[in-house]
Amino acid sequence: MNSLQNLSQTWVYLSASPLFHLTLTLVAFQAAVWLFQKAGRTALLNPVMVAVVIIVMALRVTETSYATYFQGAQFVHFLLGPATVALAIPLYRQWHVVKRSGGAIAVSVICGSLTAAATAVGTAWLLGGPRDILASLAPKSVTAPVAMAIAEELGGLPSLTAVLVILTGIVGAMFGTMVLDACRVRPWPARGLAIGTASHGIGTARALQVNETAGAFSGLAMGLNALATAVLLPLLWGLVF
Repeated sequence: MNSLQNLSQTWVYLSASPLFHLTLTLVAFQAAVWLFQKAGRTALLNPVMVAVVIIVMALRVTETSYATYFQGAQFVHFLLGPATVALAIPLYRQWHVVKRSGGAIAVSVICGSLTAAATAVGTAWLLGGPRDILASLAPKSVTAPVAMAIAEELGGLPSLTAVLVILTGIVGAMFGTMVLDACRVRPWPARGLAIGTASHGIGTARALQVNETAGAFSGLAMGLNALATAVLLPLLWGLVF
C-alpha cells in the first residue's frame, strides 16, 4: 500500500514538471523516427503523425491538460523559429535555379494558394458548413502562426485552424509524393513547390528527406504561400462573403 502511495506521489510530482513533458515530447518523436526507419522510411508512418498519436494517448491516459503539457513542450515550440530560418540554407544552395524561374514560381504559388483555399472552402460550403468553419478552413495550407491570424481576421476559430493546418501538413507529407508520381511531375523544383504550397512545414520536412532541391523549393513555397494567402485571402473573402 505504501509503495502504491509513494508511486502515486512520485507521479503527481513528475507530471507537474515541465521537464517531464519535454522528455515525453522528445521520446515520442524519437520512437516515431525509429518506427519510420524500421518500416523502410515509408511516408505512411510520418514521424510527426506517429509522435502526435503517442503524445495524445499519453495525455488522455494520464488526464493531463494541454496547458500543463505545453509548459514543457514550449521549449521545443521555441525551436520552430530557428528551424524555419535554417531552411534558407538549402534555398541559398539552389538560388541560381530560383533566379531563373522567378516568374514561374510566383504564378505557381499564387495559383496553388488560391486553389488550396477555394477547394477547402468550396467543399465545406457545399456540405452546408457555417461561416466560421469556412473561415477556419480557408488558410489551412499556410504555416500555423500565419494561418491562425488569418482565420481570426476572417471570423474563424484559430484553434480549429491550428488542427486543420497540422492535419493538412501530415496528409501532404504522407501522400504528396504518391500524388506527384501519379501526376508524373518529375522535376524536383516543381515537386518541392507543390509540397510547400500545399502542406507547409511538415511537407517541407518530408521534401528535405527525399531531395535537397525539392526541400529548398518547398521551403521557398511555404514562405511565399504564407505571404500570398495573408494578402489575397482577406481581400477575396470580403468580396465573396
